Amino acid sequence: MTATQNRARPAASSPGEPRTLSERSALGRGVRAGVPRSVHGEWTPATDRPDPVSLLEEQAASRVPELVPLRYARMLVSPFTFFRGAAYLMASDLAAAPRTGLTVQLCGDAHLSNFGSYLAPDRRLVFGLNDFDESLPGPFEWDLKRLAASFAVAGRDRGFDDAERDWIVRAVGESYRTSMTELAGMGRLDIWYQRLDVDQLETVVADSLEPDEVKRFRKNVARAKSKNSRKAFGKLVRTVDGRPSLVGDPPLVVPVSDLVPDLELHQIEEALRALLGSYRRSLRGDHRHLIEGFRFASAARKVVGVGSVGTRAWIVLMLGTEDGDPLLLQAKEAQTSVLEPFLGKSRFRNHGQRVVEGQRLMQSASDVLLGWIRTSGVDGVSRDFYVRQLWDGKGSADIDSMRPSVMGSYARLCGWTLARAHARSGDPVAIAGYLGRGDRFDRALARFAETYADQNERNHAALAAAVGSGRVEAAADALR
Repeated sequence: MTATQNRARPAASSPGEPRTLSERSALGRGVRAGVPRSVHGEWTPATDRPDPVSLLEEQAASRVPELVPLRYARMLVSPFTFFRGAAYLMASDLAAAPRTGLTVQLCGDAHLSNFGSYLAPDRRLVFGLNDFDESLPGPFEWDLKRLAASFAVAGRDRGFDDAERDWIVRAVGESYRTSMTELAGMGRLDIWYQRLDVDQLETVVADSLEPDEVKRFRKNVARAKSKNSRKAFGKLVRTVDGRPSLVGDPPLVVPVSDLVPDLELHQIEEALRALLGSYRRSLRGDHRHLIEGFRFASAARKVVGVGSVGTRAWIVLMLGTEDGDPLLLQAKEAQTSVLEPFLGKSRFRNHGQRVVEGQRLMQSASDVLLGWIRTSGVDGVSRDFYVRQLWDGKGSADIDSMRPSVMGSYARLCGWTLARAHARSGDPVAIAGYLGRGDRFDRALARFAETYADQNERNHAALAAAVGSGRVEAAADALR
């Protein structure tokens, strides 16, 4: 079956369709005839499965060449870090599996480390998905399978036994399924306004935490709340020749003036001001007025994440009425989603807009300064970017310190969060009808997660062999 023939079908229902609740539920249950829930537990590599290293090399072709070895080095650290950078590989594998056709806005890379905190516009810290680089409409189970597999891989990384991992992954499926059933009984506005404030989280997870873990949780929350432009300003900015400037820490942070030394500083600044003008036009009117109160001061290239290493990401220092009134933005390159070869092209011509629109659909509250631009680099290549505030309360769970019980609680939290995100764009009634009230789907999901964790280890070993043979190069210093 070709990628075009195997594209996800339109959503099972949309807001304009006058289907009754019973009809929508029956539609979901009817999907089981062609795609039984048990089939989601079955996965074996296709006979014509692409070489995993070839897929990584394909991605590397459009990335900053000198940063690609750093990406490989970070992926080599462990099977878990490899999984974080292997969304394209998993999408290729999922493309060969049966699909429900129950379409939602997918995150596209819904592994457990892409959930966390961020500051909502009302400045309350909320918990949700916080990475949407690969977002695209598609079958709901793709996100759920990637999330489940990430817990199986992380459980192995933590040394959990088979029974512990099985319990944790089943918690993902059970939480998603029961949450979707609950959401199916709500009105559309009630679903839209659902969110989880981090201040509520302690009471949600308190039963699974030891006293030292409660203390660590509170410390992490306090740290996330303090992550804003002022703190970034203190860490990343120094006064150089009387003006605040972003300081370099190559190869992780490189000021733009060091990247293009042949250009005069004023030429760089004029080009960046023009880009910021284009970005402002993607904002809502009142938010455009807000950003117009800041002036450009400095910019630098920054290495981010694991899977994103090698894509172009910039941090931009803006100043308000005085030098002590900073705003730091991140402009991150938005390439073609890894899902597009298998689910079809985005309806948005600008991939920055694709990311932003996906984020707004899936998050209960989003950064007011989310926007997008298209620009041509010094190499003449046109590229898309999305723009958001740097840091702004962004935080993630400390996976490395989790006991099995804590990871199980976190699995339930992520399952609820993903269900809520999917219910905003898809049909929760049809999805709940498909999943049912028993644990058949949960058990299938757990089987899949373990099988795919095996495949992930083989993929990781293939990259290690490619580095060992000299086929690809990995940097020596992976995690600076």
